[in-house]
Amino acid sequence: MTTSHQGVTTAERPGQDRMSRLLMILLAAAVGAAVANRFYIEPLLGLVADEFDVSNAAAGLLVAGANVGYVVGLVLLVPLGDLLDRRWLVTAMLLLAGAVALGCAAAPALPVLALALAGLAMMSVSAQILIPLAASLAGPDERGHVVGFVTSGLLIGTLSARTLSGFAAGIAGFRLIFVVAAVLMVVLAILLNRTLPPTPSMRRTGYWTLLGSVTTLVRSESELRRRMMLAFFQFAGFTVLWTPMAFLLTDSPYDYEATTIGLFGLFGVAGALVAPLAGRLGDRGHSGRTVTISLTVMLASWGLLVLGSTSVIALIVGIVLLDAGFQGAHINHQRTVFAINPEARSRINTAYMLAFFLGGVAGSTSAAFVYNAAGWSGICLLGAGLATAALAVWWITTPRGADDLAESTDNG
Repeated sequence: MTTSHQGVTTAERPGQDRMSRLLMILLAAAVGAAVANRFYIEPLLGLVADEFDVSNAAAGLLVAGANVGYVVGLVLLVPLGDLLDRRWLVTAMLLLAGAVALGCAAAPALPVLALALAGLAMMSVSAQILIPLAASLAGPDERGHVVGFVTSGLLIGTLSARTLSGFAAGIAGFRLIFVVAAVLMVVLAILLNRTLPPTPSMRRTGYWTLLGSVTTLVRSESELRRRMMLAFFQFAGFTVLWTPMAFLLTDSPYDYEATTIGLFGLFGVAGALVAPLAGRLGDRGHSGRTVTISLTVMLASWGLLVLGSTSVIALIVGIVLLDAGFQGAHINHQRTVFAINPEARSRINTAYMLAFFLGGVAGSTSAAFVYNAAGWSGICLLGAGLATAALAVWWITTPRGADDLAESTDNG
């Protein structure tokens, strides 16, 4: 089947066959490993500062550089998924990620490490090419489930990366995790290249025309704009929780060590278990109701999290609920936007994930100021406010009696 839209023509598998469990697992693993590359450095900043004899503030700039690299990759590389054979595009990006990961491991000075980390973060957007690819390879009746399963790898990779890098640093310093990452990238590149079907472009378009069509899609698709707004508020609330978490857990009454704090990320992984279920509910015609419930759970979780200043049980349960609600809504947002235009899924994902990322920047920045001014209670008030904003946007913009746009458009 060959179709065209926005000046780009692609040939896609019609999605009549169900995706194999093995391919789903491989895609989820690749997504998780790719996105983890962006977060390995965060718990290692102190070790890097000592290694290169620089200030903590100078080492902290590595995270900012990685964020810049990620945005550049989102804007300049992810849209190529609608133009090039995604099997070879992802293979090339994973191999490049392996090369720059080795550059991180061998970096002789901080500027070299900064450049390598920016390149590694740029290549980590291969995850955002694989997720739309998974949607294209799945049949319409399983698309939400497949997207949910593959995206669960993203959440697991995001939350476990810091724990893994901290563990590796305890064994052999900050460089070891990047050697491991390089090997993993090469192995995944080989496996995906041998497993994924080709997705060739049938007709070429100019690269700059391709990039410009992202803004055209945003202007022309009101449902995409709506989901981008929801993604902004949701991920802002998500990062509001995780940004000051270490400060809370190192203070009284907890006084936890860094290794113990790292384990709290694993509680958030429990939310990843919700993703396939949330996607399956969307496949069965309940996407809108799933989003409503998920956003409500996110709001309710802050009622438990505010008790987390003195109760570790309330904190853990609140983390699980917030992450589960976040993931349930996020999966169904992606399921819906991918149904808007099957031939533009990579560009649609560029726009959606850019709003997602900007929400994270806004959330983490505001959380730092709020925690300094009002402590944990202020953080919980901010998080609840963002969850309320997401719910308000959802209720105001959802037509009464309609469950979800995806139920009427999910035929791609």
